[in-house]
Amino acid sequence: MHLRFGSFPVVVGSSVKMAKFFLKTHDVVFTDRPKTAAGKYTTYNYSDITWSPYGAYWRQAGKMCLTELFSAKRLQSYEYIRSEEVAALVRGLFGGASRVLVLKDYLSTASLNVITRMVLGKKYLEKEVRNVDGAVITTPEEFKWMLDELFFLNGVFNIGDSIPWLNWMDLQGYVKRMKKLSKMFDQFLEHVVDEHSERRRREGQSFESKDMVDLLLQYASDPGLEVKLNRDSVKGMCRTSLLEAQKARRSQWNGLSRSF
Repeated sequence: MHLRFGSFPVVVGSSVKMAKFFLKTHDVVFTDRPKTAAGKYTTYNYSDITWSPYGAYWRQAGKMCLTELFSAKRLQSYEYIRSEEVAALVRGLFGGASRVLVLKDYLSTASLNVITRMVLGKKYLEKEVRNVDGAVITTPEEFKWMLDELFFLNGVFNIGDSIPWLNWMDLQGYVKRMKKLSKMFDQFLEHVVDEHSERRRREGQSFESKDMVDLLLQYASDPGLEVKLNRDSVKGMCRTSLLEAQKARRSQWNGLSRSF
């Protein structure tokens, strides 16, 4: 079927044969994703693998994800994190055995703790994050809100993406929300990257990568890369890792809900 979404033509492949035509036979032609407000404002101007245009940068980022960031070996190396957080979950449930518990809250916290430790190196749901001067960067409540908002805004239908001449009006208010989220997330990720960079400098030759931020900074310092990774690239791919983990978490919740 041929449709029009506002100013843009859209072709719908509604059969197995057409899916193969688009995704296998002519996959390179259809690899690009349209440039949307979400990609511009929530991923540092399309600097992550989800929204970046097809080319050398996209291929390099894809290779990094397949061989390092999300490889089976790398995910297996985080098994100790999952074991520790499951143990913490059980202790928490046991400690609250004398009162009514909302199981979903405990499971959600355990899942987010696993995600943040794998991607960012530590938990961010237990206490406020402060900079070296003691100023609050984010709270556990704000951090959870940022992840939920990131997930939501990367899936909304923004009218301005389909009808560009209406984009300046921001009819649904999504762009305003994206800009607010981007500012808050950037402040948080700047702190995270600074912490990791300082540990790399402090440990010197004995430094070992412990999480995805460490790996990305290691790639950024590699002079042999075809396309140099800058600070925004690192932060953008951190957001992507958190977003993909959040998607997986939501899928698990949907499956759990259906099972009941």
